[in-house]
Amino acid sequence: MINISRRYCLQAPLGLAAARIPRSDRPGIQLSEILNPGETARWRQARQVGVNHAIVSVNGILAKVPRTEYLPALRKIKADLASAGLTFAGVESHPVPAEKIKLGLPGRDEEIENYVACVKALAAVNVRMLCYNWMAGLGWYRTNVRLPERGGALTSEFDANVAEAEGPTQWGEVGEEKLWANLNYFFRAVMPVAAAEGVNMALHPDDPPRKKLRGISRILVSAANFRRVMDMYPSPVNGVTFCQANFVAMGEDIYKLAEEWLAQKKIFFVHFRDIQGNQDYLRETFHDNGPTDMVRMLEIYGNGGFNGPMRPDHAPTLEGEANDRPGYAFNGKIFAFGYMIGIMQAKGIPYS
Repeated sequence: MINISRRYCLQAPLGLAAARIPRSDRPGIQLSEILNPGETARWRQARQVGVNHAIVSVNGILAKVPRTEYLPALRKIKADLASAGLTFAGVESHPVPAEKIKLGLPGRDEEIENYVACVKALAAVNVRMLCYNWMAGLGWYRTNVRLPERGGALTSEFDANVAEAEGPTQWGEVGEEKLWANLNYFFRAVMPVAAAEGVNMALHPDDPPRKKLRGISRILVSAANFRRVMDMYPSPVNGVTFCQANFVAMGEDIYKLAEEWLAQKKIFFVHFRDIQGNQDYLRETFHDNGPTDMVRMLEIYGNGGFNGPMRPDHAPTLEGEANDRPGYAFNGKIFAFGYMIGIMQAKGIPYS
């Protein structure tokens, strides 16, 4: 039996309080997680590990209601999160259906009208970050989601040879210039509204960042192409979701790239994750055992004054968890949050 004296009980809390490192009162990184409507147990878990900001996929709700109902639907999401002590910090994935926009199909103008209405509704509830992508026909893509990682945890991998053996999609061949033209069409309609409403449009890189995947071209595959995007519509609201691992797969120097875009105030959202590999073959790692210097990256964000949302994207599935949402099981995220918070406290990087 451990002998705990009255003196220990009186003194220990004081010692622990002195050792605890408080969060900075300065604006800093908004520690965030994907916390969707109705997932109240996950909301509670997130709060228990120190997460105060929610990134929400609203497509499943807004796709089912007319444009006139977007604002009340978003108000309810925000109120529900607030009741759990969470700030609605942004939306991820297209907030309304957008596949016709990306592919340039009939009906895209209706989708754009919905998009514009959604941007206005987000501004009305003071949600100022929208993470979207331009992966047409196929989203983020993996060829295996049961690859053993450390200790038998399950992670995902992409093998270009396996992917190409699966053959073309129903969309057939989609050329690069078609995607650029469709993006420009979208920008002309949506970016002026986002600028007027103060909603930051944070474009996510293609995952994996291959120039073509199963017949469909991809254009967000290099830093140069992101610079082209920012030149297409110069605006303070036209920026980047800095998904670290995708820029690693591109072969970019992500340390210098992050510094460049932070100085330009173009990073609106960060996906803090890592991989081994490149655009032809990659596998997801834990946050602490990939090739990237994650301590250095957090210091770069802190020194660059980043005060937007950051979430630890794609963590392995741990023992005892279902692997029905590869990359999005929660126990690996709990490890990632502890790792990130420990680094930020040790380095004095402000976060909230």
